[in-house]
Amino acid sequence: MFCLFLYLDAAIAMESESLGLLKVLVIQGKKLVIRDFKSSDPYVVVKLGNQTAKTKVINSCLNPVWNEELSFSLTDPVQDLTLEVFDKDRFKSDDKMGHAELSLKPIVSAARLRRALGVSLGATMLRKVIPDTDNCLARDSSISCMEGGGVTQSVWLKLRDVESGEIELKIKFIDQPGPPSR
Repeated sequence: MFCLFLYLDAAIAMESESLGLLKVLVIQGKKLVIRDFKSSDPYVVVKLGNQTAKTKVINSCLNPVWNEELSFSLTDPVQDLTLEVFDKDRFKSDDKMGHAELSLKPIVSAARLRRALGVSLGATMLRKVIPDTDNCLARDSSISCMEGGGVTQSVWLKLRDVESGEIELKIKFIDQPGPPSR
């Protein structure tokens, strides 16, 4: 019986290989939509696969500042990071204030490039991602090396299915070292 559990654990681990730690700093929102009488009480729900985390509620604010770091385990295959912004309501269900997605494939490939090149200095730009119809980027986003390893990406995401609203994030990816080469 014990061997069966070890086999199942190994099979599950092979299905989704851990790539490293993803830290999402939810910095601020700009020009969010009004969902209450004159304002909104926004919070952000961030999802990566089956992992979910949310920020605190900022009362009566359309330009909230959260500065909250949320951590996720990034696995292969790499999934998109999704965000949903809600207006907290006391006596009814929370109102939707928009959503956005961010592909994590560029930051993962930049981390692999950093490791392959042996780059470890901070402020070395590895890649630039530009807004297009396939992403939610509101402006150009750069991916750079971090001091001590890993890569970071600063992004402004335009919220979808609402009249206005943007969310600023800073993504930090600390990749796990691969197996030693021979």
